Amino acid sequence: MEPYRPISLPNAQINCAPFIKLIGPAHRSLARYGGILEAVVNPSVLLSPLTTQEAVLSSRIEGTQATLEEVLEYEASPSRETEKYEDIQEIINYRQALRTAVMKTEEKPICLNLLLAMHSILLDSVRGENKLRGEFRRTQNWIGKPGSSIEEASFVPPEPQRVMEYMSNLESYIHHEEDDRLVQLSVIHAQFELIHPFMDGNGRLGRILVPIFLYEKGILSKPMFYISAYLESHREEYYGQLSRISEYGDWNGWIRFFLEAITEQAKANTEKVQQILALYERMKKDVPKLIHSQYSIRAIDTLFDFPVFETTDFIAKSGIPKQSALRIIRTLREQNILVEIREGKGRTPAMLAFDKLLVIAG
Repeated sequence: MEPYRPISLPNAQINCAPFIKLIGPAHRSLARYGGILEAVVNPSVLLSPLTTQEAVLSSRIEGTQATLEEVLEYEASPSRETEKYEDIQEIINYRQALRTAVMKTEEKPICLNLLLAMHSILLDSVRGENKLRGEFRRTQNWIGKPGSSIEEASFVPPEPQRVMEYMSNLESYIHHEEDDRLVQLSVIHAQFELIHPFMDGNGRLGRILVPIFLYEKGILSKPMFYISAYLESHREEYYGQLSRISEYGDWNGWIRFFLEAITEQAKANTEKVQQILALYERMKKDVPKLIHSQYSIRAIDTLFDFPVFETTDFIAKSGIPKQSALRIIRTLREQNILVEIREGKGRTPAMLAFDKLLVIAG
């Protein structure tokens, strides 16, 4: 199989006319979601589990098996051994790469150096770290069944010596004033995946580009768009539509799929954020009546930011005096707001979960 040759962007064969009926609903769904995000006073706290779940699902597309609860349990007690350490570390790296991208795009636009920095974080101390971490690939690779030769491959990315040329063109296109930003985003994501610029981590990095692009272009005021749930549940179609670009040049089929993904995922994200906000308001109403403490709001915010924790951690992260914190935890357990997921024994503290939030995020 010959290496794939990406089209140069912008390209006349890609235009918005065929997608008018899809562009409108996609923008309306995103605008509604963006409006809900605006209502979140402290999104980095309240939506923390959704950000972690996005990392979980994006990594799951690539084969990791760790769940949201397992990641949160590990972070609550990192000294405990777990068989899924590498999976969990990949998810933590994903989340860190997203945070880094947000900070850097506030200083300057998306660029190739940013992608290299994000890639370095993604592959830090995990599988693939020896595969040119933070560097574009310098050898030919291919996608196929384990052990298959390049002749048997289902997809062969561009030759390594042309990766920089293609990525420079993609970088320029990211800053091009396309007729519609969501059509442009669909093209950017697919082009990145088809160039396959890294030896490993291409899928995850390509999906991180989605919220970063929406944020940089001002479509969303916060870089919190969680598309991986849709892509993971439509995995076969996701890869199938990408394949149709490389095999038949079917950009229209891919763009339709991606616009539908944005529309449906924006609706799902809106519903989840609304549920989290409703839970937060309910907690602000109910918890003070239960615990009769000046630390009520601080306790609630800590639960949303760290919905799985050891009792000693709650004290440290909330900053609530020890006796008051222990009394709050005891009351919340008695009221079934907190559930025990690991019993405390000897010097090992109990591990508790704010399961109502985890159910929404999961």
